[in-house]
Amino acid sequence: MLDRRMFTALLGATMATPAHAAGGTLPFYASVGPELFWYGLDEDSAALRRMGSVKLPANVQYAWPDPAGFGFLYVAASSNQAGKDDHCVQAFHVGGGGALTPSGAPVKLCQRPVHITVDARCRFLVTSYNIPSAISVHRINGDGSIGEEITQGPLTLGVFAHQARFTPSGRSVVLVARGNDARPGQAEDPGALNVLGFDDGKLSNLQTLAPGGNGLGFGARHVDFSKQYCFVSIERQNAIGVYRLEAAGRLSAEPLFIKNALVDPDAKSKFPGQGAGPIHVHPNGRFVYQTNRGSGTVDHNGQRVSNGGENNIVVWRINPATGEPTRIQNIDTRGYETRTFVITPDGKHLIAASQTAMLVRDGANVRSVSAGLAAYRIGRDGKLTFLRKLDVDTSGGTQFWSGLLTMA
Repeated sequence: MLDRRMFTALLGATMATPAHAAGGTLPFYASVGPELFWYGLDEDSAALRRMGSVKLPANVQYAWPDPAGFGFLYVAASSNQAGKDDHCVQAFHVGGGGALTPSGAPVKLCQRPVHITVDARCRFLVTSYNIPSAISVHRINGDGSIGEEITQGPLTLGVFAHQARFTPSGRSVVLVARGNDARPGQAEDPGALNVLGFDDGKLSNLQTLAPGGNGLGFGARHVDFSKQYCFVSIERQNAIGVYRLEAAGRLSAEPLFIKNALVDPDAKSKFPGQGAGPIHVHPNGRFVYQTNRGSGTVDHNGQRVSNGGENNIVVWRINPATGEPTRIQNIDTRGYETRTFVITPDGKHLIAASQTAMLVRDGANVRSVSAGLAAYRIGRDGKLTFLRKLDVDTSGGTQFWSGLLTMA
């Protein structure tokens, strides 16, 4: 087996091409059902051109590139159907122009994976599972393939784990437990941020952060980091939360700020199906971006149409001294259920992937709004300007994930 240094040297010529291919393009990836497409993303215009695809054994759930630059993309898949044992993660080698080639066989997972991530040195793959909450760690071999799973001790995981992210120090992992809204005959499941110590693949309980002491009214989904702060997308309340990064991989015991992300602060109660989506920090650390997702429908002459919930990208300006976010823009996503989006490494463009088509009322008529990839220019003030939308046919499955090789 090649060690990592030899492997990197052998791949040196190709590793310059995936991140910045000839002609000023970046490889951009987006899935539809089990098929993972790669596009050429023009760095100047943010125009997208579909280049090719690979097919997974089941629907793509999430993907993560190796941040060490060894040229791999790790993709989790599952049909998420009762009775089907097709949960897996697959390693792909990234070639010229971003083309993907399977590296080894898919590795079986215990249940549906909802999120995966890789540590900064590309030594460990961490997978989150939501029903029931679980987390696993696999070694990544020197040749980039996925190795054995590392047995973990008892861990505090919360309800409906939705994401795990390494903190910037690499000494801990934040496992985001979303909880669930109250339902008829069932009380609310609380949410929490479970901070787990990380040491050579072994996880340990470090902190459980549940605002209010019980986590009720705190349905967190995703986190992202700047040098000083942890920003939390609070899905069930359509809000942003801010924590300070502290020593030894910990977070501040309480959120510094929690602010509503909606144009209409009462939209959550007015429009069932309203929630927040992913969150990303701009490369300069001065702005944070988040989505509001309105997936609810109502009956209109026998057809299910959008109930009018908010589908927009929220732009937050961050006070570097305090971490306080100020909402400076909500801009239409031109689609519904924006589950993923990315910011280009130069910080000049944002690409948002809406998950599925939706019927909407248009006066007395009904029209369909397709799923798609919406491109925006990011101004110096952090605000977004819509450029164009590339419609995507989701008849073969939802557009569940999108990303770049530069994901942190």
